[in-house]
Amino acid sequence: MRDVTRDAPAALHRRSFLKYSGALGAAAAVSSSLAACSAGPESTNDTGGAGGGKNGTLTAVIGYGNDGSWDPTQTASAFCMAGNNHIYEGLLDTDPISREPYAALATAVPSDLSGTSWKFELRAGATFHDGEPVTADDVVFVYERILDPDTQTLAKGFFASWLKEVRKIDARNVELVLKFPFPDGISRLTLAKIMPKHVFSQPGAWEEAIKGKAIGSGPYRQTAHHPKSNTTFEAYADYNGPRPPAFKKMNWLTIVDAAPRVAKISGASAGAQIADNIPYANIGQLEKGGMTVQGGSGMNNLFLMFNTKHKPFDDVRVRQALHYAIDRDKMIEVALKGHGKPASSFLNEGNPSYRPAKSVYAYDPDKAKALLAEAGVSGLKIEILAVNVSWIVDCLPTIKSSWDAIGVETTLSPQETTAVFTKMDQKQDYQVVAAASNPNQFGLDADLIMHYNYGPQNLWMQYARWADNSVAKQLFKDMDQATQEPDAEKKKTMVQDYIDVVAEQVVLYPVVHNELMTAWDQERLSGIRAQPYPGINLLQAKWV
Repeated sequence: MRDVTRDAPAALHRRSFLKYSGALGAAAAVSSSLAACSAGPESTNDTGGAGGGKNGTLTAVIGYGNDGSWDPTQTASAFCMAGNNHIYEGLLDTDPISREPYAALATAVPSDLSGTSWKFELRAGATFHDGEPVTADDVVFVYERILDPDTQTLAKGFFASWLKEVRKIDARNVELVLKFPFPDGISRLTLAKIMPKHVFSQPGAWEEAIKGKAIGSGPYRQTAHHPKSNTTFEAYADYNGPRPPAFKKMNWLTIVDAAPRVAKISGASAGAQIADNIPYANIGQLEKGGMTVQGGSGMNNLFLMFNTKHKPFDDVRVRQALHYAIDRDKMIEVALKGHGKPASSFLNEGNPSYRPAKSVYAYDPDKAKALLAEAGVSGLKIEILAVNVSWIVDCLPTIKSSWDAIGVETTLSPQETTAVFTKMDQKQDYQVVAAASNPNQFGLDADLIMHYNYGPQNLWMQYARWADNSVAKQLFKDMDQATQEPDAEKKKTMVQDYIDVVAEQVVLYPVVHNELMTAWDQERLSGIRAQPYPGINLLQAKWV
């Protein structure tokens, strides 16, 4: 299997990717304004009636920036991906919780996934938000961009290994030609949002898409976009697909700081009806105020990534020692208020491919000391370069106290997410990074999750500087073989076996998996389900 970036030229546009993809779901800044959207006021801007009823505006608070990339082929921004799920459609889309595929722009999910040809008929009467019809040319246009070896996109890593080409049969029919049978690919089609060729084939259009220009065929059209403030939506009157809009207007506010985010949905005069990324410490307060607060458990995690070119982190025993030293139970109790579990595999326990890894890092400071002694390491001083996501910052003191306790002098250095990854993009030296990740925003497929994190040209492996290691090279070969294995149970075992290698090496590895909390006003909204990954999905929600 080709890795996420193997087909890209040597100059991989890493800085552009980080700047606009919103790595780890935390969107980076976009300096230039969007010409196609108004400059707009601050995030208090509303677009209509603030309450329920068919003419009211639904106001949502998203705890992540809206100034990451809005290009569906490129983005990993939590806010932008959530917004795009309401604006765009794939041939198939997936349920936000079960991740089961359903027909979106296509009329049906293929009944036979065992071959190397999937054919799709487009929904009759489907139009983009500018009124133009959706055609097979638009489908081919998007997939050609994703598969183009000279164009680096995040989506390439989800498709290029198994999808050979997409062919136009006629105006309303297309064929996907696979390199080998790959049933898991069917749920990935939601990651290829169909965009109008007549709009995004124009010069400079992809830059406009990055900055926020969004024209799809979904139930909501974007009406305004104010970076660092809010993005507004309106029901698309001509939408004729499977999940019609229930809200006439929506106003999504971006409020990254926890206190004002909670305040916006608190009390009798709350200015919003739903918010994600609820701090654990505020759950009781919101419930007492009448809000429903629920969590979603999945791949959301705090991970450590080591610079394997910076001694002594090239020694696996040192990496293992630092994991054994962490008191995960204390971290879960103090920082996560009980809403987490110690990582016992790269995958969370609810993943269909999960099994406990052979190396599970239960709290064992004596073993940690012994491993450091075996590696000949003493007097180690570490600066943890960390993102300043609130719950990550809450977890850092436990890591510091745990490492200090085994004689490792530890300094914490939390910084803006963009600052952290710009340093790595610029190949600056570092020792250890602590950050948050959640590959579940792309799906539950273990093959997808692992290739998002590991691979010979993978962005993360470039940061960890481990890809040329002999163990890594064999790992990547094992991963490729598992991708092409046709027997589902055998493939599952192969994935579990190579995850054992990932667990033993702990180059990039989760410390804890935690719940993500969503709060909403159940007296005004129904059909809400808490997601185990950042953002919200309102395609099945409605006013009470």
